[in-house]
Amino acid sequence: MATVTKVIEVSSASKKGIDEAVQGGLKKVAKSVKHIKGAWVNDIKVLCEDDGTITEWRVNMRVSFVVT
Repeated sequence: MATVTKVIEVSSASKKGIDEAVQGGLKKVAKSVKHIKGAWVNDIKVLCEDDGTITEWRVNMRVSFVVT
């Protein structure tokens, strides 16, 4: 039997860093999607103050999971 994998696109944000943005996004997705196999971060953005201080990290990622 063939395995089918679906990919969804997710955006997530964190004030602490990229790692927390990715982890937070994956944990939120895992509440409603089972069998997550991986994620590709395809975009990283930051919000910053006038002096260049980063105030928020944002990631867009594609999450893949097996369809059962």
